[in-house]
Amino acid sequence: MSDVLMPDLADLGRMLATAGAFSVPVHDVRLTPHELDPQQIVAGDPTTSSLELGDGRGIWEITPGVITDVERDEIFVVLSGRATIAVEGGATIEVSPGDVCLLAEGARTTWIVHETLRKVYQTR
Repeated sequence: MSDVLMPDLADLGRMLATAGAFSVPVHDVRLTPHELDPQQIVAGDPTTSSLELGDGRGIWEITPGVITDVERDEIFVVLSGRATIAVEGGATIEVSPGDVCLLAEGARTTWIVHETLRKVYQTR
């Protein structure tokens, strides 16, 4: 269980404005669970959790299973885990630790999560 707590977004914003920088141990920070829309779940019993860092940035995690999604314009780096991401009518990619991935706004994807995947992301 992760045990590093983060300040709320307003406090984080003030800390950034005051200090000009902020660091978080991405593997140890506590994430907040989020319910997936049951219509997104294709197979298994995947769950997601995240930590929003403000302005479309954050840390996100998903447990094994298969889900569908409609993407935002996003860049992310995989910290741990493995997944196959299939884009409807497009590419199928494998992602694992250290990979940088770009997702196109509106892309319809299927995520086949083989091992719990944690990523840091930036959307716009």
